[in-house]
Amino acid sequence: MLGFLLRLLPFWVREPLLIAVGSVLGVRIMYLAVRDHDRVAAGLGVVFLVFTAIRVYAVIRALRARRNPSPTASADGAAVDAAAQPQPQPQPQAQAQPQAETGPRPGPGTPEKDHNAWGQAFAAVAVFGALAAALWLAPRFTPSDDNTPRPASCSGGTHEELPKAYKDTPRPVTGEELCKALNRPELAKLLGTPEETATTASSSNNTAPLTDGKVAEPEAEVKFDTYTVNVSATYNKLSIDQYVKLMKFGNEKDIKTLTVLGRSAVLASDHTMKLEINLGSGGSGGPVEEGPLARTLSVALDRNDRGGYCEITVWSTSGALPNDSALLDIAEKVLPRIPERPVR
Repeated sequence: MLGFLLRLLPFWVREPLLIAVGSVLGVRIMYLAVRDHDRVAAGLGVVFLVFTAIRVYAVIRALRARRNPSPTASADGAAVDAAAQPQPQPQPQAQAQPQAETGPRPGPGTPEKDHNAWGQAFAAVAVFGALAAALWLAPRFTPSDDNTPRPASCSGGTHEELPKAYKDTPRPVTGEELCKALNRPELAKLLGTPEETATTASSSNNTAPLTDGKVAEPEAEVKFDTYTVNVSATYNKLSIDQYVKLMKFGNEKDIKTLTVLGRSAVLASDHTMKLEINLGSGGSGGPVEEGPLARTLSVALDRNDRGGYCEITVWSTSGALPNDSALLDIAEKVLPRIPERPVR
C-alpha cells in the first residue's frame, strides 16, 4: 500500500522523500550498530545508505536534464512543421510568411516547466525531516518498555513536623537530607557490588532513646541485595574519645581509632538484633535474637570533637562485610553534606 502511494507522487516529491527517509534511517541504524557493536544492524544501515545514494544520483541526473534539455525533440518538431507547410507559390507575397517562422516550434514531447517542483520538494523534505527528528528524539521523552529495575529513591513527599529536639539543636540535618547524601549513584560501587541497584531507601527524624526526646537522631537507610547501609547523626554531648571508652566496656569488637576528614573517628563491630513478629491469629512474636555482624564507623560532627557523632553502619544477612575502606569512602561522600556542629 505504501509503495503504491509513493508511485502516485510526482518525481520531485517522491525522490526527496525517499532520500530524507533513507538518510535518516541509515545514519540512525549505523549509530546504533557502532554503539552496540552489532554487525547485522551495520549491514542494514549500509543498505539504507546505498539506497539513498542511488536516489540522490537519480535526482542529480534529472536536474541536469532539466537544465540542459536535449535538442532532439525541437529538431523533430521543426521537421514536421516544415513537411506540413504547402509548397511556396510564385507570388512574392506568399514567400514572406514562411520566413517569419525562424525558430523551431516546441514539439509535442517537450516537457512543460513545473514551477512548483522545487517548492514541493523542499516541503516534502521539511515534513519528513520533522518526522525523522520526532522519531529520533521520541525515546528520550517517552517511557520505554525496559523492565530493568530502577534504583530506589528517597521519598520527599510528607514534610512532617520535626520534633522539638530539632528546633533546639543548631543546624541539625534531617533524615531526608541524610537519605539524599547516602543514596548516591556510586554507593553500590563503593560497597564492591557495582552491578546491584538500591531496592529500598528510607529515612526518619527520630530522637535518641533514653533521652526523653531531647536529643535529635535522624537516620537514613539504603538496602541492596547484598548489603544494607544505615547512616545516623546523634546530636548529644558525647565525644568520640568518650564513646571509645564506652565501647571497651561493651560487646564491640575490632575497635580501631582513626581520623576521617580531619575528625576523630572509630571503627567497631557488633551484632545486630533479630526480631521476629508473627502476624497470625495469636499475634505473638518470638524472642529477640542475635543478628548478623555489622561494621560501624563513628565520626565526630566537628573537627574539635565537642560532642555528637555520625555513624555509618553496614551489614548483610549472610554475615559478610565489605572492607573498612568501603566505610571510609562512604564517609567521605556523606560527611560534607552534614553541617559541622557550631561552637556553643
